[in-house]
Amino acid sequence: MEVDVLDFLVPVENNKTLFVWNIQPDFTEAHIHERLHAVFSSFGPLYLLKVRPNAALSTPGFNGMVKFYSAAQARKAQRNTDGRALFQNTPLKVRLSSKQTPHFLSGNKPLSHARCVELANECLGFNGWTCDIITLKELPCEEEEEAEAGAGGRVRVKLGCVVQISFPRHSVSTRGAAVVEEDVVAAAGPEALLQKRSRMHKLVRDKAAVQAFSTVVLVLLGEGKVTVEPRRSAEHLFSEESRGIVRVRDRVDNYPANEDLWEHEDLDLTVW
Repeated sequence: MEVDVLDFLVPVENNKTLFVWNIQPDFTEAHIHERLHAVFSSFGPLYLLKVRPNAALSTPGFNGMVKFYSAAQARKAQRNTDGRALFQNTPLKVRLSSKQTPHFLSGNKPLSHARCVELANECLGFNGWTCDIITLKELPCEEEEEAEAGAGGRVRVKLGCVVQISFPRHSVSTRGAAVVEEDVVAAAGPEALLQKRSRMHKLVRDKAAVQAFSTVVLVLLGEGKVTVEPRRSAEHLFSEESRGIVRVRDRVDNYPANEDLWEHEDLDLTVW
């Protein structure tokens, strides 16, 4: 039985990436995307799927890129789709990426909140986890911050949040914390301030949930069985007795710009 571990992190490892060639030009790009998604998502949750036309000097047609969260599922998909026609009249060529992961991509960044929810729902089901707010409150700003904001006729708003995500079927619970702060133009009026606070409330809740998701991993045991295990890392521990909200350091990497890299909302950096 092949066991694999899924993190709530952006998958940058190339052993999770498949390239698909020899796609006939008989279909629209949207139709090809839909059919490829139907085929490859049957092997496991997908982080990314892209389709593009072949280069101008190449044979007319399309090629695609499929990125899984799981290396094991990527390998299984490659073995079961390479050389098969699938949705067209001629066989497709499906290969695992042979490129080495660049050094500057060695540190994964957390998934977006929407991606975390999507992955949890797909692997555990909509009723397989819950998210509860432990505390959400406004935090006092430093005097220097207040003075800086006030000089421009603005009000500095700082919110802190702690959430708890529970996986009841696996007897696992984890917490995440986040702080967000923004300046609000005081002259904008109470309605604008209320709208701003509402957006900040959602933002800080989502950031805290992302941090909580990053403290666990999903273990794929085969035959559709999944278990949840805590990630053993001191960077995710914080004292419940600590005053206020603990500021959690966001894991942000400075990736160099490269025209050869595909742009993606979650900063997918796989080179074609």
